[in-house]
Amino acid sequence: MILRRHLLLSAAAVTAGAFLAQPAAAQDTVKIGLIVPMTGPQASTGKQIDAAVKLYQAQHGTTVAGKKIEVILKDDAAVPDNTKRIAQELIVNDKVNFIAGFGVTPAALAAAPLATQAKVPLIVMAAGTSIITERSPYIARTSFTLAQSSVIIADWALKNNIKKVVTMVSDYAPGADAEKSFSDRIKANGGEIALQSGSGDGTTFAVSFPLVSQPVGA
Repeated sequence: MILRRHLLLSAAAVTAGAFLAQPAAAQDTVKIGLIVPMTGPQASTGKQIDAAVKLYQAQHGTTVAGKKIEVILKDDAAVPDNTKRIAQELIVNDKVNFIAGFGVTPAALAAAPLATQAKVPLIVMAAGTSIITERSPYIARTSFTLAQSSVIIADWALKNNIKKVVTMVSDYAPGADAEKSFSDRIKANGGEIALQSGSGDGTTFAVSFPLVSQPVGA
């Protein structure tokens, strides 16, 4: 949780200061369109990002290098169609200098072509699939990738002599990314993936986990 809070605050700082390298620095106000899920299943991510931005500005002010920073918060509910529409409105109507946020991978991917077309920097603050930054030369990420966190878990398993595992992930890009990184690290160190959910062939399976009771302190 501490690391996540640090990443969110760092993302807020980078986004607030990044405009210095842009032509927009000649303006009195720099507008940042913050697109995050404030409602829906991913709302906790959006609320943390929003809180991090507000905390950074409370601590450091809303002015950078003499320029006023205006953050325009928009809720996309982590629905890619919403993200694309909102990003377009922010770029065309609000004339933002940056779009930022993006709680999930599909949302970031939906906005990527708009960033390229409008030449507006897109700052990813949460979405973790590795391929996101490859989708536009205008994308930068200030948070983590799923590969980074998945490899750490694989290293922990190997260190604790867990070498035969079953993987189960969400059936979309982030899940596939996490599963590949984890599996590759396990197999590279002599481990075995006994069963893999993200096979890519549409196969599904059910696994039953027996409850194991153990004396306290054992």
